[in-house]
Amino acid sequence: MVHALTGHCPAPFLQETLFPTVGGFIDGRYCKNVSYGNSTYSCCLPCPLAEWRYDTDLADKISASSWISVAILPLCIFLLISYAVLPVKWTHRHYLSIAFIIPLGAKPEQCHNAITPNDMRSNLSCAFSGSLLLLGGWLVVIWSFIRTMAFHLQVCWEKVLGPKFMWTAFVCGFGIPAIGLTIMLILTGVSFRFGKICHINVTNGLYDYWIPVMVFAVAALFLQLSTMVYCTHIYLRSLFDKSASTSGSSGTNLPSYSASIGTVTARQAYRRIRRVLKLQWRGIALTSIILGNVLFFAVVFIGLDNAVAPTVENVKTAAPWLICLAETGDKDLCREYAAAIGPNEATLLAVVFLLSLVGFWNFILFARPSMFAGWLDLFHRKVTRRNEFVSADATTRFADNKGFEMLTTSVKSPDTFMRSPSPSRLDRNAFMRSPSPTQMGQDRSAFVPSSSPTEMTGYGRSPIASPSPSSERNTQVAREARYVRPSLSFSGPRPPTAREWDPQSSFAPAHGREQV
Repeated sequence: MVHALTGHCPAPFLQETLFPTVGGFIDGRYCKNVSYGNSTYSCCLPCPLAEWRYDTDLADKISASSWISVAILPLCIFLLISYAVLPVKWTHRHYLSIAFIIPLGAKPEQCHNAITPNDMRSNLSCAFSGSLLLLGGWLVVIWSFIRTMAFHLQVCWEKVLGPKFMWTAFVCGFGIPAIGLTIMLILTGVSFRFGKICHINVTNGLYDYWIPVMVFAVAALFLQLSTMVYCTHIYLRSLFDKSASTSGSSGTNLPSYSASIGTVTARQAYRRIRRVLKLQWRGIALTSIILGNVLFFAVVFIGLDNAVAPTVENVKTAAPWLICLAETGDKDLCREYAAAIGPNEATLLAVVFLLSLVGFWNFILFARPSMFAGWLDLFHRKVTRRNEFVSADATTRFADNKGFEMLTTSVKSPDTFMRSPSPSRLDRNAFMRSPSPTQMGQDRSAFVPSSSPTEMTGYGRSPIASPSPSSERNTQVAREARYVRPSLSFSGPRPPTAREWDPQSSFAPAHGREQV
């Protein structure tokens, strides 16, 4: 009996020839050729395949990981804003949480038709969620590799990383993931595999995504382990090192001469490595967590791809399960046969939840108490008005600028006030001498010359003109601040002193040659 969709295939299988050959991800169909008499028909399991292989509520369980990402996303945003606003060192950022959140608002359709899943070309939410998920995998692996390599160079090779390494890290950290994602989307693409999140397809996915990611992840893990082995070796050497060490014994932490010529003892090396570990233990822990998650994620998905690949071995493995479905049509009764196909449900859920928790570990390891103190200080400086002390003199500071430049415009130059006393006038030191501290408590007018132009006419000019009537206070300040050069100052040019020794009494040459 031929039905509208099942055709000549036994329920719940659907005949592939009854569906169009375009639209959605055609290679994502799970079909098998079945012979009936002299004819062979391609029978496919209904979409989505995960509901037949796993429990019906698998999609709801996977959606729970997306809601976890909703709670973690504000924490990640807080870290990013803190790194941008507060004076804290920038760490690499990831997009895994955003990739898990997009399906919550989009509510995408997993299937294009009854047997064909949607892909990035037929569903926009699939394109964004899959691209961000795989880009996040690229970014965390590349930046973990860069961070691990920098730590290895600093600890094991004592290299000082400068601006060249920083700019190279930026170019490689964002350039390699962008190139890798572009190649992967062109050659392989993403589609709905299980749940409402798109993942990489099976075709060519091993070569253009998993192998490159695994190479960088394994290299980063090797560098991390080698650095830890080196640190352990240095620590054990320091336990048996009995030589005297002066490096780090003082509070100044100045480098010793022995360290500068390459004779660093094990204790000195251990102290240096311990300081580096105290500064970078958060990055080491997060890198180890990310690399462990990525390697686990890669192993599970590679096993899933191999299990659903249309090979002879996979057909033999899935034959009991397919026969059970054809005979009974009940997926619950055939669940025991499906356990031999691909990873189990617990492993699959572990991968999804571990990926959604990467942002949580990022916040736990990098959210320092100083960040919250910095935000409080920033809020206090921006919102709270600073009550500074303002002197009453500052209100009339610029009332009359002439009092600060010249006491009056009638004086041609400041030479009158700054002129050095000549030797013939040294007898006038009573006026030119600076006031002594014992006289400061007396009347200050004794040290300030009279402002009358008729006084001290013996000098040939009036030393002080009348102050400007516009600002008597500024004039008084200028009078008190007038520079009076001390009489015994030796800063001016002096005539050469007479020579008190005879050149003929020594081996020094005479002023002129004697005539013979």
